Amino acid sequence: MRKLLNTLYVTTPEAYLSRDGENVVVRIEQQERFRIPVHNIEGIVCFGYMGASPALMGFCAEKGVAVSFLNEYGKFLARVTGPVTGNVLLRRKQYRVADNEEEASKLAIGFITGKIANCKTVLQRALRDHASSINVKEITHVVDTLTNQVLRLQKCADLDEVRGVEGEAARTYFSVFNEMILCQKESFYIYQRNRRPPLDNMNALLSFLYTLLVHDVESALETVGLDPFVGFLHRDRPGRPGLALDLMEELRPYLADRLALSLVNRRQITADGFCIKESGGIVMDADTRKVVLTAWQKRKQEEITHPFLNEKIPIGLIPYAQAMLLARFLRGDLDGYPPFFWR
Repeated sequence: MRKLLNTLYVTTPEAYLSRDGENVVVRIEQQERFRIPVHNIEGIVCFGYMGASPALMGFCAEKGVAVSFLNEYGKFLARVTGPVTGNVLLRRKQYRVADNEEEASKLAIGFITGKIANCKTVLQRALRDHASSINVKEITHVVDTLTNQVLRLQKCADLDEVRGVEGEAARTYFSVFNEMILCQKESFYIYQRNRRPPLDNMNALLSFLYTLLVHDVESALETVGLDPFVGFLHRDRPGRPGLALDLMEELRPYLADRLALSLVNRRQITADGFCIKESGGIVMDADTRKVVLTAWQKRKQEEITHPFLNEKIPIGLIPYAQAMLLARFLRGDLDGYPPFFWR
């Protein structure tokens, strides 16, 4: 199993990244503020960056360390990676499956089955842990509805039907999301899932966490030799990592949604850390981003027993484990792709 390394998050807009020997160096106003050996990190994510030296970007590409650039609000700008790695036969199989509607639909059903099942588990955990503080009847009804939607999903004949069920399931799940907000409900009330731009504090938080998740999933797919831009459910679009978006569907509830709820319910973040832009979109301030990033990194260090591999791994390696299982399926080593089901 791959070793879990750290991701370096650079949140100071004035920071400039450079190379010194085998080290990544962060400078602010010409002064060195931080350095780390490149072999201790698996990725670099820069928010509102001033720049990075060509020498550093080339060095990171050579060492397999992806460098992602986002604006200060978390919108993806660019990603620097090295040469495509992995078995060319694996990638060609990926492309053939993506071009086959029937085969692509089967994989899409697996991804969305995992997503809906994990949404159910998030709600069931809320019922178990907070029955006295939530609307048990309403959430139980949604859990039953999601169960029926999983059964409908298995009968879908094409990708459009899969997308239709996924959309219904998402709306069903988020219709009771507010029930799981136990503290600061007025400040983090979510009316509906929205993005580009997010229109409330919770949507801004979720979108930020999903951005972090897609970075990790892209890196995992590249590590096992798959093309993160050719998906099965999310079809080809210039600049869109379709396969990364496919694979992250089943991971959103467990890795992102639960963390968002914990941060709010434990008052680790508050409404003071969010502001509204002229466009009407909501963004987090720098201090709140740091709190979220710290919690994200800490969460990734925790261990879980993988439901299919039946071995303990850090939570941060779940994207890699799923990418590896997907590659095994495409190579013919597995009869089917096993989605991640949180127990």
